Amino acid sequence: MDYMNEDRLQEKARRWQQLQTKRFADKRRFCFTDIQKEDMPAEHIRKIIRDHGDMTKRKFRHDKRVYLDALKYMPRAVYKLLENMPMPWEQIRNVKVIYHITGAITFVNEIPWVIEPVYIAQWGTIWIMMRREKRDRRHFKRMRFPSFDDEEPPLDYADNILDVEPLVQMVNGSSYRRWQLTLPIMSTLNRMGNQLLTDLVDDNYFYLFDLKSFFTVKALNVAIPGGPKFEPLVKDVNPNDEDWNEFNDINKIIIRQPIRTEYRIAFPYLYNSYPFKVYLVWYHKPNVVFIKNEDPDLPAFYFDPLINPIAHRHTIKSVDTQIDLQIQDQYETDDEEFVLPDEFEPFLIDV
Repeated sequence: MDYMNEDRLQEKARRWQQLQTKRFADKRRFCFTDIQKEDMPAEHIRKIIRDHGDMTKRKFRHDKRVYLDALKYMPRAVYKLLENMPMPWEQIRNVKVIYHITGAITFVNEIPWVIEPVYIAQWGTIWIMMRREKRDRRHFKRMRFPSFDDEEPPLDYADNILDVEPLVQMVNGSSYRRWQLTLPIMSTLNRMGNQLLTDLVDDNYFYLFDLKSFFTVKALNVAIPGGPKFEPLVKDVNPNDEDWNEFNDINKIIIRQPIRTEYRIAFPYLYNSYPFKVYLVWYHKPNVVFIKNEDPDLPAFYFDPLINPIAHRHTIKSVDTQIDLQIQDQYETDDEEFVLPDEFEPFLIDV
């Protein structure tokens, strides 16, 4: 049985290892390939946080450098925490996290997906409930600051929150990248989120305050009055490289009156000598005759008296006439059936 000696077994094991590596490893070229990490149980990070609650211990004296280096990633960690914070209609939410082995920093590794009309309707309902709670003060009271003292240890999750079921199970439901809702459901959601939706449906209201206008503002390095200010898009612009100015013009037309910023943004190719990466915006869009419906019982399409006035002053009253039935029967019997003549031909029959 020399064919199963130690060398052949090692060679067979090596080939099997290479085959499994090609099957399951991450295939990357010319870059660093990290090993595939499995999800750890939640108790692992809870134990790390519990052990690192008191950093004054001697065994953590070498981890202080790691904690100081992790401070530059703290804004990102806080942002992900706020992004995945449970909504007021949720009493519990479980998320996946990425954490350092020393407990220096933890990131929430999820992106919250919501259905936009449902999300707006939920916040609209919560807004009304919060207004009522602020008026009545039945369930909550104002928080006094500072809420925690500096010497107070952090709240332990395992002792206070873990395995404590919420009083009412309220499930938000599945969140989808694509969704399709019926018209009655959309109407109900729109009515529930009505207090959070804007009443401005006319695009002319946002003239020069839309996205393309802001792109032009950044490209021209100007600031519209009352609008935002941006860093210049191109910082090394030489005025001598312009294709036209008041010194190389043939006709020598010099305009001493300053051009308004609104003109330069609305007509960038007309009032700027060096338009670069600018956008043209609509000067005026069609007027909106939409009138917000306050009564949910009205149909979707109806004649509003504000924009559809029906005047009654030009109507002619109908005159009641009595027709003799015998004369009417006589007229009906005298009518003959209409027949086209034989020489009748359709128009353009010879074409």
